[in-house]
Amino acid sequence: MKTSRNRMRAAAALTILAGAMTGFAQDSAAHARQVSPTSLVVSGRDGQVPVILRNGHAYVEVEGLARITESSLSFHGSRILLTLPQQSPSGISISSAATPSAQPQEEKGYSREFLRAAVEEMSVIREWRSAIENAIRTNNPVEQSWISNYRTIADTRMEMASASATTDADRQALTLLQTAKGMIQQLSDRFLSLRSNLTYVSPDSLDNDPLDKKILACAQGVAGQAVPGGQFQDVSACH
Repeated sequence: MKTSRNRMRAAAALTILAGAMTGFAQDSAAHARQVSPTSLVVSGRDGQVPVILRNGHAYVEVEGLARITESSLSFHGSRILLTLPQQSPSGISISSAATPSAQPQEEKGYSREFLRAAVEEMSVIREWRSAIENAIRTNNPVEQSWISNYRTIADTRMEMASASATTDADRQALTLLQTAKGMIQQLSDRFLSLRSNLTYVSPDSLDNDPLDKKILACAQGVAGQAVPGGQFQDVSACH
């Protein structure tokens, strides 16, 4: 008798389990029919949000909706607050609306274009000075050929710096560049003259040379303030 009852209980359990699995399969099929690759697109906005269709209703993700509408979300207990971007009556965002009376502000400090040209000019001047120093320390003559090459490059870079000087800081610093270029030219002319007169030049001629020290200090002072938007600071060594 016990064996018969156990068999009956097992059969009943199998019947219930089969019914549950059938119901689960039917619910899954119904859910698959309700979910579709529909997307929500907001007119005038970029992006889209997936839409889930269930029981005849459409649902979207709140975070996704906030993202494409450029809204903000805040959570207050069981409430979610969606704040839309503020707009003017004409539909134009107030933050981007142009004010007729607004005047373009004059750029202050160094401009990027001028700094780029100024750094290149000072690089040429430093290389020019290093070439002179190397020639003297190695007992080689200061040649007119490579001096002329440096002069040509420096003139080109100076023209670029002059053309890109648009702010007061740019124009003030331009004067320092012109002075530095004049000093390196003066140093070159001195040693070219000594060579043409066959005058002996000691390898340590630049060790305590005031003009050479001014050129180096001027270059370092200008480079130290070469920051976009930075304000002009005078460099005494450039005068």
